[in-house]
Amino acid sequence: MKLYKKIFSFLFFFSVSIAVLGQDGNKTVNMEDTMRSNGRIYVVVAVMLTILIGLLLYMMRVDRKISKLEKETKQ
Repeated sequence: MKLYKKIFSFLFFFSVSIAVLGQDGNKTVNMEDTMRSNGRIYVVVAVMLTILIGLLLYMMRVDRKISKLEKETKQ
């Protein structure tokens, strides 16, 4: 369970730091405006979230399997 807390806290602080660095009020990004006006930005965000959630679930599953194998080898 400690591993999950470390992973979640790392991802949280990493995302906060990227959000802070990514904000610059003076620049405009044409591609972002185009994707937002077409509604494609939501597709990109959905795909990214799907990939990240899939990776997180995969890591949790592998961790459980490893924990189970470690318990079996200790017995």
